[in-house]
Amino acid sequence: MPVQIYIVLILTFVINLITTLSYSVRIVGIRTSRVAISFALFNILVLVSRTANGFQAPLLAKTVENDLKIGVTSNIGAFRLIIFSCSVATVVGTLLIPTFQRVLSKAVINFSIHKSMGKLLIHGFSKSGILYFKDSITFPRRENISDIKLGNEFPLRIFILNIFAVAILTVGVLSAVYASYLNPEYRTTASNLSAFINGFATIIMFAFIDPHLSVMTDDVMLGKCSEATFRKYIVYMTIARLIGTLVAQLLFLPVAEVLALAASTV
Repeated sequence: MPVQIYIVLILTFVINLITTLSYSVRIVGIRTSRVAISFALFNILVLVSRTANGFQAPLLAKTVENDLKIGVTSNIGAFRLIIFSCSVATVVGTLLIPTFQRVLSKAVINFSIHKSMGKLLIHGFSKSGILYFKDSITFPRRENISDIKLGNEFPLRIFILNIFAVAILTVGVLSAVYASYLNPEYRTTASNLSAFINGFATIIMFAFIDPHLSVMTDDVMLGKCSEATFRKYIVYMTIARLIGTLVAQLLFLPVAEVLALAASTV
């Protein structure tokens, strides 16, 4: 495989790892009673994710251009491997959520006291900070997913919407770039159509899923919902995310074919 594909695999893994860890930020905000600071600190990782996302499409497009020059008209194996890296990153991120919660909680408290990002970074890389990270390593508890049922405690509608949105977001850029193989004459147009696909999924995320999580977060802060139950909600959101990355394997080629066709008619 071209070196660009290996770089994209790493970038895709980082993007999906950070996205999976984002589910735990609300729990940190609840535990520390500092929701705003929790999101502010996590936004540093979001910047890393968005920067990685900015390199993803150009590197893939470069791979397609090189393949077309030498007469290669398909490279579906590499693209499916990239989608698979999304699933792997989701699993790893889910396993790291308890550890990340503890580390971010400590960072939030530290920042609230010193109000200095510099001091926070120095403390993080100090001997005591490294020891705290080592002591914070833990794994998800089995009971977090054993006592909750979809439909009653956790809305099935939100679960399904999250699967669908994640699947669309996962294949958005990949299908658009792969459409260049299917319609090389309009490959520039096809690669730019990812905005329509991702935009639709983003609307679902911000119009339905994120407001629901925000309401649940407020309910915990107001004592209407227990933190233990909310943790189970988060586990189910990560499960929905994992299923979404698997569904993306099924949607990848059909979406690419639709975008290839649309590129000729836009």
